[in-house]
Amino acid sequence: MLITHPNLTRPDETYARLIAIHDGLTEDESHALNARLVLILMNHIGDHQVLDRAVRLARDSSHVPD
Repeated sequence: MLITHPNLTRPDETYARLIAIHDGLTEDESHALNARLVLILMNHIGDHQVLDRAVRLARDSSHVPD
């Protein structure tokens, strides 16, 4: 099951870290970092149905998580 409600234990810290890891990178390097991070997290999740749902939700720009 895909969790769509807020579930981060430290959301502000997590967001700040996500932004900080891009410091000093070019746009291409930043895109590559994001792709690597996504693939690492997808591998961690592993469940095809959960990943399929997440991809569909991410593609739907009108969707706002619960």
